[in-house]
Amino acid sequence: MSKEDFFSAIEDLEEERGISADSLIETLENALVSAYRKNTGDQVANVKIRLNPEKGTVKYYVVKKIVAEVTDPSSEISLEEARTHKKSYKEGDDFELEFVPLKFGRIAAQTAKQVIMQKLREAERDSTLAEFESKENDIQNCIIRRIDGGSVYVEIGSGQIEGVMLPQDQVPTERYNVNDKIIVYVKKIRNNGKNAQILVSRTSAGLVRRLFENEVPEIKQGIVEIKAISREPGQRTKIAIYSSDPNVDPVGACVGMRGVRVNAIVSELNGEKIDIILWSEDPLEFISKALSPAKVLKVTAIEGEKVAKVIVPDDKLSLAIGRDGQNARLAARLTGWKIDVKSESKAAAEAAAAEIAE
Repeated sequence: MSKEDFFSAIEDLEEERGISADSLIETLENALVSAYRKNTGDQVANVKIRLNPEKGTVKYYVVKKIVAEVTDPSSEISLEEARTHKKSYKEGDDFELEFVPLKFGRIAAQTAKQVIMQKLREAERDSTLAEFESKENDIQNCIIRRIDGGSVYVEIGSGQIEGVMLPQDQVPTERYNVNDKIIVYVKKIRNNGKNAQILVSRTSAGLVRRLFENEVPEIKQGIVEIKAISREPGQRTKIAIYSSDPNVDPVGACVGMRGVRVNAIVSELNGEKIDIILWSEDPLEFISKALSPAKVLKVTAIEGEKVAKVIVPDDKLSLAIGRDGQNARLAARLTGWKIDVKSESKAAAEAAAAEIAE
């Protein structure tokens, strides 16, 4: 790389990539000093290298401290000797003596090229990350490229950016293999210089939200609103939806003709069950619907607490509670209420016992 190419590259980086020329020059000067010391083995001398893009020059200096009495000639120079070069020098100043390094041109050119290429890569990465900042909390198509230490690494977009799906963001029932194509939710973008990361997830409720927004035009248009989502990844999701338009059936819109819309989402989630719940501003009515698919006979609230007592038919108790309590647990998360589910016969027995006690 000639000096002309070298300084032209600096200009191009500033104009086309938005990289500060001052920052690049400082990086280059430091890199050249390190390369010089490594090449010459001279770790003692304080060497300074200055680049001047306007003049197209690269100059090398040995820097010494001006002292009254020299004790270390490699780093000090007497005031008397310094003033033979410039009369205005005073004790404590830095004395700079220009020199021409021998056989360093090729190494200097290689170093400059490496620094410029590194800056280019960093600029491309930063540009891509900046583009991805708008995609945080969105979904992206990607390809699994490697699996390491329990984490799944995916290639997003054109391959300039790598996302990582940590173990806690992986669905326990899913199996991930290299070259698999999957849809992920972009949780967070961490830009810590060289350690920039895009954290992606398959477990986030945001994934379900975005899938519904993409699949159901009425949600994207704002006609149907997603009020809340509760999810146990790989098992079941409950989603509460609402429309202020009396002419719109929000549940029907999400299900689609013959279930085509919700089935597409279930397929993407590898068979995860989805309960679509009609939201109500009446919390007791909302709780009743949230326990779907179970039939609810009665819902009462404990005064002053967000606790609801729910009575269901005897033969629907296990359905209302769900396997390992899952249905009731998801309903509680969806509504924000603690839910106590009892069978009709048990509730009647408790009421009778209470009357006797009175």
